[in-house]
Amino acid sequence: MAACVCKSISKMKYKLFKDNRVALVKLEGIIIDAGNLPVATKLIDTFESVKKQGIKAMVLRINSPGGTVGASQEIYQAIKSLREDGIKVVVSMGDVAASGGVYVALAADKIIGNPGTVTGSIGVIIRTNVLKDLYKKVGVDHQIIKSGPYKDILSSMRYFTDEEKAILQDLIDNTYNQFISAVSEGRNIDIEMVKSFADGRIFTGLQAKEYGLVDETGSLQDAVNLAGKLAGIDKKPEVIEIKPKKTILQKITGANVNEIFENMGLSSVYSGVPLWLMPGININK
Repeated sequence: MAACVCKSISKMKYKLFKDNRVALVKLEGIIIDAGNLPVATKLIDTFESVKKQGIKAMVLRINSPGGTVGASQEIYQAIKSLREDGIKVVVSMGDVAASGGVYVALAADKIIGNPGTVTGSIGVIIRTNVLKDLYKKVGVDHQIIKSGPYKDILSSMRYFTDEEKAILQDLIDNTYNQFISAVSEGRNIDIEMVKSFADGRIFTGLQAKEYGLVDETGSLQDAVNLAGKLAGIDKKPEVIEIKPKKTILQKITGANVNEIFENMGLSSVYSGVPLWLMPGININK
């Protein structure tokens, strides 16, 4: 009997502790979900851990220049799922939260950015390299057998035809419309107003507040306090950092996602994939 009483008391204490917790999850580096770098999958698994632990508020700290469209959308939907389960989500923008990083943030209840956070870069880009002159110099030629006229549309051996440019532009426009629609819906901003600043430009957290892209400027601690408030926590929030599990490559090399991305040449692999990515930014510098 005594043992049962002790267990009951322990459970009561645990429940009181849970009521005071705010989960801290970090999204850092390029947003991708490749086989060897399942960044989105690992992060979504972390969200599931927040659910299982019964935590009612989460701060997602974003330090990312963006990434692939599909991976960003996966994380976006997972955050919306958290909210549907009653978990309050506040995004805290760090040094950089741009492009795909913005898209992910749009699913949160509230967004807080530092005044100097680099954000924006709302848009889509496809990059591919034309290496035909280089191949010619080193004596490399090629042959192609294809099922349709556009199967090699991203070939590095030639420039786009006018028809191919039109197809790719249509792809970009369709994906861009998905992005600005998410901004309009998530931030309750008229779509025409969104278009006025969603032209690929970057801006500070302070400017983002003027555009309505963030709710207020502030620190990570401000985001934690807000998350606690939204969840009805009337005490000082107890921050519990829940880290995504490292990928196999990260465990072996000890490198972060950005370093692996470059070392594996993924920048070239993803050169033909639509990216919500701010070019030329390394958040580790």
